[in-house]
Amino acid sequence: MKTGEWNARYRSGERAAEDLDAAPTPLLIETALRLKPGRALDLASGAGRNALWLAEHSWTVTAVDAAEAAIEILRGRAMARGVAVDARVADLEQGEFDIGISSWDLIAICYYLQRNLLAPAKQGVVPGGILLVIVHITDPGEEPTTHRLRPGELKNYFAGWEILHSYEGKPGDAAHQRCVAEIVARRPVDMRVPPQQESKPGL
Repeated sequence: MKTGEWNARYRSGERAAEDLDAAPTPLLIETALRLKPGRALDLASGAGRNALWLAEHSWTVTAVDAAEAAIEILRGRAMARGVAVDARVADLEQGEFDIGISSWDLIAICYYLQRNLLAPAKQGVVPGGILLVIVHITDPGEEPTTHRLRPGELKNYFAGWEILHSYEGKPGDAAHQRCVAEIVARRPVDMRVPPQQESKPGL
């Protein structure tokens, strides 16, 4: 879907059960509760079900989505709940958001696949930090698409990382039905970004 279609979908509320009323992603809750709160980045955040939960649990949260309507909803919900979320409209496919280098204790990419986003997301996690990724995968006999990986493919992006959680199959998330691949991985403490890619932490 294009950004305009996402905006129309959020404003119409036609799929409220998925977009507006869904509970936070169970895997994100399970993961975050095991960590000391710090700086979290929610990429392709939608209306903020995960960003809001993190903010309510003492994380300093930045949420990014291309759909202005989703970010408007997120900002309104954050205000109503009395929590701070740095909610930004930015098209990730167009490179409109700079993740930064070694800037985040937790980065979450839930139900969004952009292959060229995985490398900067990995670089954006601090040494010892966590990257959580959930993507849809193909069913048997299907070819991979822009929005779906092959089974077993996601794990290949995390060679050299400590895999804390890896799962493929039906999601444990009522807002999604298609099979998924899930990874929770910790960046090795001694893994450095090549010198030519280093920059000042932060945005």
